[in-house]
Amino acid sequence: MANFYMYVVLCNDKSLYTGFTCDLKQRIDCHNRKKGAKYTRSRLPVKLIYAQAFLTKSQALKAEYAFKQKTRQQKLAFLQHHLSQEQWHALSEQLK
Repeated sequence: MANFYMYVVLCNDKSLYTGFTCDLKQRIDCHNRKKGAKYTRSRLPVKLIYAQAFLTKSQALKAEYAFKQKTRQQKLAFLQHHLSQEQWHALSEQLK
């Protein structure tokens, strides 16, 4: 059973934020209550757009780090590849 997640949220200013958690719902709620990362506090609300589950904390942290090293264009290509066509279309509309 996966207990660790790398996640990506879309911020209100259309930027992407990536993080790690063991409880997705609680972490997104935390961000939206201004109790999360400093980066997201001024970019509310945030919306979860992608999450990947991992068996270990180490795997999730490595995935978070790898995603953060990508350019915005590379991040969007990753998301396009990993989201359903419907999810990608909805995200594309929100990014306009």
